[in-house]
Amino acid sequence: MTTYAGTLIAVSDMERSKQFYQEVLGLKVIADFGANVTLEGGVFLQALETWKEFIRTDQVAFQSNACELYFEERDFDGFLEHLKAFDISYVHEPLMHSWGQRAVRFYDLDFHIIEVAEEINSVVKKFINSGMSIEETAVRMDVPVAYIETCLKA
Repeated sequence: MTTYAGTLIAVSDMERSKQFYQEVLGLKVIADFGANVTLEGGVFLQALETWKEFIRTDQVAFQSNACELYFEERDFDGFLEHLKAFDISYVHEPLMHSWGQRAVRFYDLDFHIIEVAEEINSVVKKFINSGMSIEETAVRMDVPVAYIETCLKA
């Protein structure tokens, strides 16, 4: 059986990228092999030149909007305040999705999209604490009742 280990992204400046992921997202370096760095949470940074060798091409396209690195944040408002300390290029300003989860998307230094969203369990609990039933919350979020029940146990 194949086991998913994480997501590897090519970066043009390893030191700046490590600093970005540490300072903006709080990810710690687990292993640093120079051209390859492992961050907690299954994020791997690969030096661009090494990446080009691995895939045997000089054609690497940054700023694709076909994927993103997805994170959840318990203190979403605090995270938005934290972002103000950085020169962030936003994909979009903070928004609320139809299921009630707030999110913001922005670019890292090489224009990989990063999404930071409100922790989904917090969204469920917010609806329940507002007086909605489990069933009403499931309808509001367009998910099964069993999913809401699982979130409430977390």
